[in-house]
Amino acid sequence: MNILIWTGFFLAMALLLIIARKNLWLALTVAAYTIGIFSLSLTSLWQLTVKTLTEPSTILLAISVGIIPIIGGAMEYGGLLDDIVNNLKMKRRSFMAFSSALIGLLPLPGGALLSAPLIERGGAKIPPRSKTAVNVWYRHVFLLIYPLGALLVTSSMAKINLYTAILYLIPGFLLMVILGYLFVLRKIDDNRPISEHQNNRKLAVPILVILSAPVIHLSLMTVFPDIIQELHLLTGVMISLILAFVLGHIGREDLRPILIKMKPWNFALIILGMFLFLNIFQASKTSQVIADASFSKLFIVIVVGFLLGFATGRVQVPISILLPIYFVQFGAKEMTPMVFALMFFVVYQGYVISPVHPCVSVSLEYFQSGLKDYFKSLAFPTAISVGMAWITGLFLLQ
Repeated sequence: MNILIWTGFFLAMALLLIIARKNLWLALTVAAYTIGIFSLSLTSLWQLTVKTLTEPSTILLAISVGIIPIIGGAMEYGGLLDDIVNNLKMKRRSFMAFSSALIGLLPLPGGALLSAPLIERGGAKIPPRSKTAVNVWYRHVFLLIYPLGALLVTSSMAKINLYTAILYLIPGFLLMVILGYLFVLRKIDDNRPISEHQNNRKLAVPILVILSAPVIHLSLMTVFPDIIQELHLLTGVMISLILAFVLGHIGREDLRPILIKMKPWNFALIILGMFLFLNIFQASKTSQVIADASFSKLFIVIVVGFLLGFATGRVQVPISILLPIYFVQFGAKEMTPMVFALMFFVVYQGYVISPVHPCVSVSLEYFQSGLKDYFKSLAFPTAISVGMAWITGLFLLQ
């Protein structure tokens, strides 16, 4: 029987990794039902599906995540992203790092292609491998602790308070900033100012749009802690969306082309697919069989976490796989904020350097750089980051 369960699990993982290259929500859904078919009845699968699709917190989360790319599309359509580009009075190193990091806060499809022109403008004479490394590394540095990024959904799945998780991830964030400077930015010789003029008003408007959602979310959670958190999130992103339309002078007739370009339904469906996978996995016999394999915490969190991040070029998919395994083998109470932060950080390192990560591939194409040179630029900072996580895990995951 165990052989059959393991067969279903590995088949599900193979299908997930293959299909995820084209369609992430479909990959999660197919993997979930593949696991379920090998150990659950059709009635149970139907009940779990209904439970997932009718859970208020899940639905609100899916809607909120679906709205976020519309905000980014509206900012691009209304010229607010251009205002950021034209009004950052910084030296080249700071400009390249900050501008790519700021654009990285918006989960835009192909978003690396929006920050790439900023990098190109800030470093016209800089080698392509350095520009590629800056665009990918610093685009994702702030995203590591950004409350509306991958951390939003994965912390919810782990039952960890979002802002508590951010506090535990701050050391990893600071480590990435330092390593990025030592191995990437410091090698850039040309550090002249990028612009002599700065219009603070034009710069403040897009930053207001970007930051309004997390600020409102955190404020409402603090003032109304007993109300479902996802409702606070929905309120925050809706206000941010309204600001993007009003301040970007976008009319109702512009909504259709923005929706067509951003495809927000894909983001919402990914959330539903993730929670469907989690619910079916936990209910299936697969979870118990894997628990009996007795993997160590250190191996699951650090080794498997990094390899899954690297293999998938994703954050949500590896976390979706790791959490059910961890819950079953060690219990939900063992998923502390520190353990989750280590898991998320290590998966994130594999994701950042992965060749199947979309931001990596489009950056390599844009700057006409090679994958080998890219690995040379970021191999050491990535190895140091994972090594520090391993050392931390030796003390905390025994």
